Amino acid sequence: MKAPEVANPKGGFLARNAALLCQNSSFQLYLDRRRAAKFGLDIPDGTHTEEDARDFILQACSISSRAELDHNPQAATVYRQIRYRHQRWEARNFRRAHQSHRTEPP
Repeated sequence: MKAPEVANPKGGFLARNAALLCQNSSFQLYLDRRRAAKFGLDIPDGTHTEEDARDFILQACSISSRAELDHNPQAATVYRQIRYRHQRWEARNFRRAHQSHRTEPP
């Protein structure tokens, strides 16, 4: 027997995680750089806001609320891919920043 669908599903772990990600200035910067690279645009850092980040996730996951991430397996998969790509981008930038601060031995 199939469980009845909930009209307004409550958000769980993924919804809360997505909300925190949208507030993350590093994720907003990632969206700036991603859009600039993807479309060949000159976008200043700090262009994307928390709301822009939310809209990006909703559109990319084909959902109307972050709460759906906990109830829609396809949307959850897309969200995890977004989060993974951001984490990879962040790790690359961290390594680059620390490599450029190293000094050459005498």
